[in-house]
Amino acid sequence: MSTETITAIIRQHAEIQYKEELDRLASIDDRPRPSNWRLSPWAVSTYIMGGRLEDGFEITAKYIGNKRLIEIAIATLATDRALLLLGVPGTAKTWLAEHLAAAISGDSTLVVQGTAGTAEESIRYGWNYAKLLSAGPSPEAIVPSPVMTAMQTGKLARLEEFTRIPLDVQDALISMLSEKTLPVPELNIEYQALKGFNIIATANDRDRGVNELSSALKRRFNTVVLPTPATLEDEVAIVSARTKSLGAALDLPCAPPAAAEIERVVTIFRELRAGVTQDGRNKVKSPSGTMSTAEAISVINNGMSLAGHFGDGQLRAADLGAGLVGAIIKDPVQDKIVYNEYVETVLKDREEDGWKDIYRTMKKFVQ
Repeated sequence: MSTETITAIIRQHAEIQYKEELDRLASIDDRPRPSNWRLSPWAVSTYIMGGRLEDGFEITAKYIGNKRLIEIAIATLATDRALLLLGVPGTAKTWLAEHLAAAISGDSTLVVQGTAGTAEESIRYGWNYAKLLSAGPSPEAIVPSPVMTAMQTGKLARLEEFTRIPLDVQDALISMLSEKTLPVPELNIEYQALKGFNIIATANDRDRGVNELSSALKRRFNTVVLPTPATLEDEVAIVSARTKSLGAALDLPCAPPAAAEIERVVTIFRELRAGVTQDGRNKVKSPSGTMSTAEAISVINNGMSLAGHFGDGQLRAADLGAGLVGAIIKDPVQDKIVYNEYVETVLKDREEDGWKDIYRTMKKFVQ
């Protein structure tokens, strides 16, 4: 792939986007590494959490939060147990899984996207029917799944939205996780996993219609629950970093948003999510949506697009209004009540504290 093509890609894989950081860590990493790991657990943690190396090279933080949770996740992947990242939407489960795979295996692309229609072939293997009909069953006719490829190469496989996968398909993993083998009964053979193979699954614990893992499968996973950002400052830092990165990737003709604008959006999200204002004085109703950090990032990016293409290139309250309405009002009846009450009882009282513009913008949508 040419350099021109790579730079035109909207979102590069983590191992490409952060190649310099991964290479620099690999060059100085002299700590013990599990078999087939590109970096030691210490270096993986440094890559995820960020920090300054002895030579002054800066590793950017990929995750802002509890370092111990990240260490537990990494330590799990060095054992024979798989890792389940659990949390509400927008807690960086997919983002963390991708960067763990990039740092450990150097390849984050072995992914199964879980849906209600995910078939067993997506986890085990399928068949090339042209070869099957012409030459009969053979290893050459097998179409490996991402999980099977990870077993054969000693890498990490990722299972996104794991609990959306039907229960009988989920259970296809049991032999892979317990015996580290994948039997192919049609050929009377089996494939054994190489060292380094493991699975990172993500699941949304707020999803409706979720397929709970069986007890047998739960025993083969260590679960790490990713919380929402603990403080306003942490969440502002996350949103700032991600909007800057996405804005550059999408070539948005807008200056990076001011910290004050990001802080106001994050404050609104945190208050509606928690059901109480930041100062703890007033209770507010929470909408039906999750008001996640990921949605806050989306609101800011949408505002940047409006400001860049239809404004003067500076993000303002008027550019954020429609995005905030869309994030808050998911249920057109109940959430509209929540929205109206929040605007008139919370934002109105902040007019004199520099919130007049955003109050007036959001008030336009009050009906």
